[in-house]
Amino acid sequence: MNDEGKWVAYYRVSTVRQGESGLGLEAQQAAVEGFLRGRGALLAEFVEVESGKKVCRPQLDEALRLCRKTKATLVIAKLDRLARNVHFISGLLEAGVDFRAVDAPSKDRFILHIQAAFAEEEARRISERTKAALAAAKARGVEIGTTAKALAVKYRSEAIDRAQDYRNTIDSLRLQGITTVRGIRNHLNLLEIPSPGGGKWHLPNTSKLISRLRQGVNSS
Repeated sequence: MNDEGKWVAYYRVSTVRQGESGLGLEAQQAAVEGFLRGRGALLAEFVEVESGKKVCRPQLDEALRLCRKTKATLVIAKLDRLARNVHFISGLLEAGVDFRAVDAPSKDRFILHIQAAFAEEEARRISERTKAALAAAKARGVEIGTTAKALAVKYRSEAIDRAQDYRNTIDSLRLQGITTVRGIRNHLNLLEIPSPGGGKWHLPNTSKLISRLRQGVNSS
C-alpha cells in the first residue's frame, strides 16, 4: 500500500434523474472504492441529494470541514458530480482542500479548469433544450409550473412529517457513535426497520431521511 494518506468521499445524486449520466450512486461508490484501493484510508462518505444548480450543499460543506480538520483529500467519482460550474471549481481549488476526481485523477489545475468548462457548457446546452421543450409544451396548451410547485410543496411537507417516525431510532444510533449515512443504512436494515416505501434502506433514501429530519428541526 502506498502512503497517500486520508480520504473523504463525496457523492452527489439528482432528485429527478439519478443515473441519467450513467453514473448513479452505486456506480460512484464503486468508482471511488476502486480508485482508493491501495491509496490510503477512507474516513467518511457524504451523499448530497440535490439539483446540480444549487449553491447550498450542506453535505459538501461537512465533507470539506472534515478534510480541513483531518488534512484529508476530497475524492469524487466524476468532475461534473461536484459542479458543472467553472467558477465553483475555481473556488474549490482555492479553498485550501485538495480534491481528486476519479475520472480526472490529474492534479493539474489547468486541466481541471478545462474539464469544468466542458461540463458547464454541457449543462448550458441541456438547459436550453429543456427550455425549448417546455416552450413547445406550453404552446400546445400544457399548463406548466403552478400545479407542479403546489404539489411539490405538499409532498415535501408530508415527507418531512413521515421522517419524524424514525427520529428516535436515528438519535439512538448516533448516541452509539453511528453517524455516517452508510452506517445508519446498515443498522436500519439489520434492525429490519422498513423504509417509508416499505423496502430496504439504501444510501439515497437514508440520506434523504437524514436531510428531512434536519428540515423538520429547522421548521419547528
